[in-house]
Amino acid sequence: MTIVPLFIIIPMATAFIIAIISRLQERLHDALAVISSLAIFALSVFACMTIGNAPSGVMAYKLGSLMPPAGIALIIDGFSVFMLVTVNLVAFLIALYASGYMRQYTDKWKFYCLFFLMLSGINGVLLASDIFNLYVFLEIAAIAAYFLVAFGTEAEELEAAFKYAIMGAVASCFILLGIAFLYGHTSTLNMADMASVLAMSGPSRVVQLVSVLFIMGFGLKAALVPFHAWLAYAHSSAPAPVSAMLSGVLIKVLGIYALARIFYNVFGMSIVVSQILIVLAVLSMIVGAILAFGQSDIKRLLAYSTVSQIGYVALGLGIGTPLAIFGAFFHLFNHSIFKSLLFMDAGSIEMLKGTRDMNKISGVIADAPVTGYSSLISALSICGLPPLGGFWSKAIIIFACIQAHRPALGLIAALVSVLTLAYYFRALTPVLFGAGSGIKARPTPAMNVAMAVMAILVIASALTLLPSVRELIFNGAVNVVTDGMAYAAAITGAVK
Repeated sequence: MTIVPLFIIIPMATAFIIAIISRLQERLHDALAVISSLAIFALSVFACMTIGNAPSGVMAYKLGSLMPPAGIALIIDGFSVFMLVTVNLVAFLIALYASGYMRQYTDKWKFYCLFFLMLSGINGVLLASDIFNLYVFLEIAAIAAYFLVAFGTEAEELEAAFKYAIMGAVASCFILLGIAFLYGHTSTLNMADMASVLAMSGPSRVVQLVSVLFIMGFGLKAALVPFHAWLAYAHSSAPAPVSAMLSGVLIKVLGIYALARIFYNVFGMSIVVSQILIVLAVLSMIVGAILAFGQSDIKRLLAYSTVSQIGYVALGLGIGTPLAIFGAFFHLFNHSIFKSLLFMDAGSIEMLKGTRDMNKISGVIADAPVTGYSSLISALSICGLPPLGGFWSKAIIIFACIQAHRPALGLIAALVSVLTLAYYFRALTPVLFGAGSGIKARPTPAMNVAMAVMAILVIASALTLLPSVRELIFNGAVNVVTDGMAYAAAITGAVK
């Protein structure tokens, strides 16, 4: 049996098993969650190492007896396997962290149920070969995320979840409306078949309309400016593991991955869409950095920082050269790691000091060295200081702008990186250094292990630039996107 459906089956089954055994000992839930997430990550690594031997570089699994495009298939190619490795690596470490952090909440098993439902939806988005199933899995992940944001059930969490749900529903309406127009125009939902039909029919007003709807819908899921208003509320109010998952992987899959897959592999990237992505990227980079400057709540600062950093990824996709796309994917990978770690650190700091107000926090390194030093390492990487991975991914994007004869965009990206360094230095220096005091509760051993491993990954991420590692992790994803419409032929050949 192919491993492809296991990426959906394992997390879905884990969610229901944990619900069934909910009355049993809490440690059993923790063990099952960690083992299950580790198994999914191991499968992702196995798929990454073996996909090169698959026909056309694609693993396919057909559901039922009908052949696509009439039937449904789950697909893993170079782009989706890169995202699977990134998502499930982060999910595993967040599950390990949550086994310690979520003890302060009642009914922790409900958190695990929602967490694995969300993970199943995220993996489903990455595997979907038809656009309607992509939407279905997107909704599974999004609905689970709405409930996870409200998990604390305090007024702040409920308000944030309500705003997130309303904005998410608006985005979903745009996406579903776009899918309906596309189906009416092409008479198919299979993305490979749709790409072939659109290539033969040529440009049309329907595709232009759908492009606008998708940019608004998926742009809102990705929290690109001006569609970012919900993010600061949702990410700052949710429990730390949820914030890490939302910022680390959810917005990248539901937003960035979906945009790249559709506009490069189904529609074909046009000059107009490219320019729109660049404008949204620049706005996100600048506005996110400026808004982060005025924050005293550490999680709100990190949330607005996410808006700014997602701008770098969108900029690389908008430039569209192979080097720019590689820089975008490398920064996506780096940001998934160091931003997830920063939200873990924020949860540990809140547990340690009893507050998220940075004006009332000092001496974290003295009181909790693992939390303090991992915060420092991840902050240095997100600011783009060498030799950490964040420096190299930003540098690649800047060089790609220059190579594409757009030096002004490279200058903006460099200046925003300096601005990022300024607000992180201003905010975190008093928080991390100084005499420790006022300890409420120390991070658990499981939390410390997860943060330490994530910090090691932040340090080691620059090693992915080595030719052999880059070939294994990034080149397949870059080739799938830069090949554009060749996606249709590869998928069709693999399924048949």
